[in-house]
Amino acid sequence: MAQLSLQHIEKIYDNNVQAVYDFNLDVKDGELIVLVGPSGCGKSTTLRMVAGLEDISRGNLFLDGKDITQTPPKDRDMAMVFQNYALYGHMTIYENMAFSLTLRKEDPNVIHKKVLAAAEILGLTSQLNKKPAQLSGGQRQRVAMGRSIVRNPKVFLFDEPLSNLDAKLRGATRREILLLHKRLQATMLYVTHDQTEALTLADRIVCMSMGHVQQVGTPLELYDKPNNVFVASFIGLPPMNFFDVRVAEGRLEGTGFSVELDAAQKALLAPYGGKEITLGVRPEDIDEGGTIPVDVTNNENLGMNTLVHGYVGGNRSVRISAKLRGWANHKAGDATMMRFKRMHFFDKTTSNAIRKEDN
Repeated sequence: MAQLSLQHIEKIYDNNVQAVYDFNLDVKDGELIVLVGPSGCGKSTTLRMVAGLEDISRGNLFLDGKDITQTPPKDRDMAMVFQNYALYGHMTIYENMAFSLTLRKEDPNVIHKKVLAAAEILGLTSQLNKKPAQLSGGQRQRVAMGRSIVRNPKVFLFDEPLSNLDAKLRGATRREILLLHKRLQATMLYVTHDQTEALTLADRIVCMSMGHVQQVGTPLELYDKPNNVFVASFIGLPPMNFFDVRVAEGRLEGTGFSVELDAAQKALLAPYGGKEITLGVRPEDIDEGGTIPVDVTNNENLGMNTLVHGYVGGNRSVRISAKLRGWANHKAGDATMMRFKRMHFFDKTTSNAIRKEDN
């Protein structure tokens, strides 16, 4: 398919508002990259610059080694799937999928074969004579993908394609996109604000905030070794718990609780002796049976897991959420003791992760 390289890409609008800062990324041939972050973080703007729908203010964009920074969208050999499907309501599904090829005046027999092949891949063969209004949201999104497939582009671009679907359809269509990627071995850039989509789809994730890239890595890398508090809070569901703690002799002291450190943790945090840091603990890394007092406020049973919410050490300002295995029957007002099975440490001034390789 294609290799894509974004080098020092920036977007500055006419009113001097900057949406994207120094974006750098090399996308490998056949790789599925997911850009994730909250609304307004610059991810869709970045995708639109790649597509040519937004001008690049600074930096360069390369496709297979060729600089396409100034190349018009129609000549970039990319196909974009939009959030709102962008289908022609007066055309049949067949005509929608064939439209771009018809404009190119390709041979009708070739068009027919390509449309039927794409319809077979997406399970749309029986829907080709219908109009978009007769299809479900999930089917319409598949038509939009089919319209891209028939073009056989070098790069597929997805701009929050599942955000208009309900939860069940999102899950089903997400699986279809993953299967499509594996089948086509296509180079894809995918934008979403949904971290579940990012974690389940991506070969690598680009996590963005306020126009800046916060971290690039595999889903496991962002989950297991977040670069900073933002990535740690955005990746993972439920989100990570954060506590202000002081590094004391062999332990961390928080409001209403204390945690013992092992030898490796003591060595890691030695430069922070007597100082405050931010302690991060994922809900799934908390279990009962420890020394941390928790007053339960509510209990959410999810079948194989239970979310227990409460506050620590009698202090209502120190909130905690734990994801316990199995079915727990806590209720508001219950008191329990918990322990942290794994901890993440962050510099309180910079919000960056404190890691062995950084010391």
